[in-house]
Amino acid sequence: MEEVIKETSKITTLKRLLRYVSSYKWKAIGVIFLLLIVMGCNTLNPMLMKVSIDNFVGSSNVKGLLGIGLALVILNLVVMILSKIRILVMSKITNQVLVDIRHELYTHIQTLSFSFFDNRPVGKILSRVVGDVNALQNLLNSSIVNLIPNIFTVALVIVMMMILNVKLAIVCLTVMPILFIAMFLIEVKSNKRWRKYRDKRSSLLGYTHEAFSGMKVIQGFGREDYARDKYEEHLNQHASGFMHAVKLQDTFWPVVDICRGLGIAIVLLTGYKLTTGDNLSPGTLMAFIMYIEMLWRPIMNLSAFYNAFITNLSAAERIFDILDTHNDMELKASSTALPKIKGKVTFENVSFSYEDDETYALKDADFILKAGEKIALVGETGAGKTTITNLISRFYDPSKGRVLIDGTDIKTVNLESLRSQMGIMLQDSFLFSTTIKENIRYGKLDATDEEIVAAAKAVNAHSFIEKLENGYDTNVNERGSRLSLGQRQLIAFARALIADPRILILDEATANIDTETERLVQKGIKKLMEGRTSIVIAHRLSTIRDCDKIFVVSDGEIVESGKHEELLKKKGYYYNLYCAQYSFLKEA
Repeated sequence: MEEVIKETSKITTLKRLLRYVSSYKWKAIGVIFLLLIVMGCNTLNPMLMKVSIDNFVGSSNVKGLLGIGLALVILNLVVMILSKIRILVMSKITNQVLVDIRHELYTHIQTLSFSFFDNRPVGKILSRVVGDVNALQNLLNSSIVNLIPNIFTVALVIVMMMILNVKLAIVCLTVMPILFIAMFLIEVKSNKRWRKYRDKRSSLLGYTHEAFSGMKVIQGFGREDYARDKYEEHLNQHASGFMHAVKLQDTFWPVVDICRGLGIAIVLLTGYKLTTGDNLSPGTLMAFIMYIEMLWRPIMNLSAFYNAFITNLSAAERIFDILDTHNDMELKASSTALPKIKGKVTFENVSFSYEDDETYALKDADFILKAGEKIALVGETGAGKTTITNLISRFYDPSKGRVLIDGTDIKTVNLESLRSQMGIMLQDSFLFSTTIKENIRYGKLDATDEEIVAAAKAVNAHSFIEKLENGYDTNVNERGSRLSLGQRQLIAFARALIADPRILILDEATANIDTETERLVQKGIKKLMEGRTSIVIAHRLSTIRDCDKIFVVSDGEIVESGKHEELLKKKGYYYNLYCAQYSFLKEA
């Protein structure tokens, strides 16, 4: 699915982009100053040539010619040195600006709610952070290096041409309207084509990331040919999008060259007539021709800037589109930090819909969890169990009603202060591609090695970690692929324990652990739950029998609640679930 990007004014986009340069304004001003000196020196060359032809060539004044030659050498040597300095400083500015934009983009993405990630594949987000930011390099270089200095050069050259000969200057400028009209017509369609190309590139990166992440599934089902064909389809769309854009863009330079050639031809023809009438000296005509070349050089540089602007504008628009995306959970600037909590959780008539419509994943949930209670959520897949935990963690905000912790509406507190007091264990525990020690320390960044070992021992992970080649310094590889599913879960338990959360959420946390390992880890789980409000989601009803209360969720509603024995006596929904699971195990 192609992304919808809000269109904005090109000038607004450029101004916003140039704001990032303001942090380095003095260096940028220095670069512009160097460029102006270079441009000024370059404009003196034709004048020195005019003086040498009109004053010294005809009179065979060798001494004068040598003086002019020495002046030209010194002048161009200065130009060369200043140009090298300018290129070095400009490269540093551009690279630092790209770092700033990429850092701001990454930092902003971290603040966005889950709904943002629900609607975008990871590959498409990566396309913005990496590809689109890189595309801005040429645009930034062109903006500072080409825009201001070349506008100044065009103005200066036109003034010099007017001083030399007004008629020739006016004749020379007659081709400019043709060039501007052609550039405008090309730009109208070009920007749309480049935006479409970047959407295709984003889709290609999105599918590539997804395919590599799911490579075990592709190979497990023998679907390599199917995956290759899908990749080829995205690749062909990407290539055709590029060719469609570049074909139009390639007409840009021929138009510039035609106008340039036409302008020179008109000037030569007019100049010939003026020289034959003794109204124009040969030196003046030579200087004028040199000025024409000097005029078209900045015009071509400005055209290059315009070309880069059109080509890469869509990249800037896509970056600003994300930066303009706000967290839809109405974060308030006045939000205060949530003090240390006891763990009482209250749902007041809470309803929630993932699609902002009347299809509710949770309907009118109204209950209280006392601090330190162990609560279980059971029900069929999609009943709304995980939705309840998502709302407690404030990954989403309720469509109706309120969620309170210790009597405080969690909408009014700082997210970090809320989530730092919560521990969340999922069925597929994510591990970072670093050492086991660093993965456990993620729960408490200042944890000592002794605390890490103690946490691992508490959840019975220490024994298998010690058997690994490098023990706690063993690198788990990407997503923990070096370890079994059960081992990953145990490390995630240690990470949650060391964080010392006040509210603990276990979402099918033991689903990937074999029976023998589960027996070992149950003691660790009990230790993890001690003194904390614990919410457990489990399909294996045998794992929740000791909970203080069990909520039975069906079709987004809490249909039953009570202890294990109480619910069995009711012979209702929970009783049927328990009997069905017991019968299945007995048959097996």
